[in-house]
Amino acid sequence: MRTINIHQAKTHLSRLVDEAVQGDSFVIAKAGKPKVLVTRLDAPEAPAKRRLGGLEGMYTIPDDFDEIDKQLDKEIEELMLGKDGE
Repeated sequence: MRTINIHQAKTHLSRLVDEAVQGDSFVIAKAGKPKVLVTRLDAPEAPAKRRLGGLEGMYTIPDDFDEIDKQLDKEIEELMLGKDGE
């Protein structure tokens, strides 16, 4: 993507906007530092990059996970319906 300094952008703003509308986005820089991205309004956004495995090692699933789930279901059922299931 090309970078235009702010003085050039002021001088050629109309032409640069027309180019951006055609899909030629650009960056306006001041003193060599990028400040603004100019792109057309309906331009599709780039999809966010997904990072696989970002939580690896941060948690563990116990071996008796299914049993815990069954116990929890039973406890919830008892709380909602009473111990007799009525």
